[in-house]
Amino acid sequence: MSSQQTPYQINQNPLVHQDGEITSKNFLPNVFLWMFIALGLSASLAYYFSVDASLMAYLYDTQTGSMTGLGKAAMFAPLAFVLLISFGLNRLSFPVLALLFVAYAAITGISLSVILLIYTSSSVYTCFISASVLFGVMAFAGYTTNQDLTKFGSILFMFLIGIVIASVVNWFLKSSQLDYIISFIGVAVFVGLTAYDVQKLKRIGEGLEYGDASAKKMVIMGALTLYLDFINLFLMLLRLFGNRK
Repeated sequence: MSSQQTPYQINQNPLVHQDGEITSKNFLPNVFLWMFIALGLSASLAYYFSVDASLMAYLYDTQTGSMTGLGKAAMFAPLAFVLLISFGLNRLSFPVLALLFVAYAAITGISLSVILLIYTSSSVYTCFISASVLFGVMAFAGYTTNQDLTKFGSILFMFLIGIVIASVVNWFLKSSQLDYIISFIGVAVFVGLTAYDVQKLKRIGEGLEYGDASAKKMVIMGALTLYLDFINLFLMLLRLFGNRK
């Protein structure tokens, strides 16, 4: 899981002045386009690695029942990419950020292929569809609501920190009951964050919030944020309702 507090703000309303092809009308559609491209890439690689034993052997040793060194690297690499993109937003060029985002989506997909060895295909598909519906409903709610969700975003972020800490603790405790509680709260948190992040991105597109990054870079950052919301929502639902093999 990764922090949702990414450096969103833009300087001088670049949606009009800095990047002519990115306007207030197409900013959010571009964000969703990049997000869907990333999800499609992740889903494709997760599927291909899960059905190809030779590829899966690079990640998971079926004889020992444990992850290989490359598999462990693939599990933790996405966090490094998120941090690099977030902290490099104002320093890296748009092509570099876009390349990092695509690479991040690819590695995330590869790392997620292991879940198809743990959970049944039907439960993975069911949870994916459920996450898609929940995400879509909350994205629509965040876009259309007139209520300012800023204060809720701060509360949700505190819950997110709590989830991360509790997950680390439960890594050692291995409590199924605590895992259930974490997953249940996690679903609520990422459902709320979806609405909050979409509203924030809508305001960025309208030029209401300011900072340092160009509009094209903010498209990538927005796509990354929504991608994280969706992936984490999907994983929380899978932990709650997924049927293990």
